[in-house]
Amino acid sequence: MERALAEAAAAAARGEVPVGAVVTDAAGAVLAAAGNAVEARHDPSAHAEMLALRAAAAGRGAKYLTDCTLTVTLEPCPMCAQAASFFRIRRVVFGAYDPKGGGVDHGARIFAAPSCHHAPEVVGGVREADCAALLRGFFAARR
Repeated sequence: MERALAEAAAAAARGEVPVGAVVTDAAGAVLAAAGNAVEARHDPSAHAEMLALRAAAAGRGAKYLTDCTLTVTLEPCPMCAQAASFFRIRRVVFGAYDPKGGGVDHGARIFAAPSCHHAPEVVGGVREADCAALLRGFFAARR
């Protein structure tokens, strides 16, 4: 989570919503890390999770990440949760819960849907206070 928080802080410094994501393999080696890049890329799908998942798969030359963990500072939205399922990620670990936009424990609950072909293990609330504080600070500064 430390690396994901660093990616989120870097995203905030670039003017992006501070969300960071890291994909690690079964041994804990970092395969890819990213922060949100929606503004810079003019791409609403450039969420940290999407960027990290794509980079990890490209780096491996494989479409599935079955032995990998996706660690992210904020509960993945429905788009990112579905992507994690499509990449066949083994585990999703996230920090802050997102009651308004989350897609794992809130909202669409992608992994619990009957149409979900692969539901990873989920661990939520890891360093929740740190992750939430980063988001609160970012938005407070813009109000």
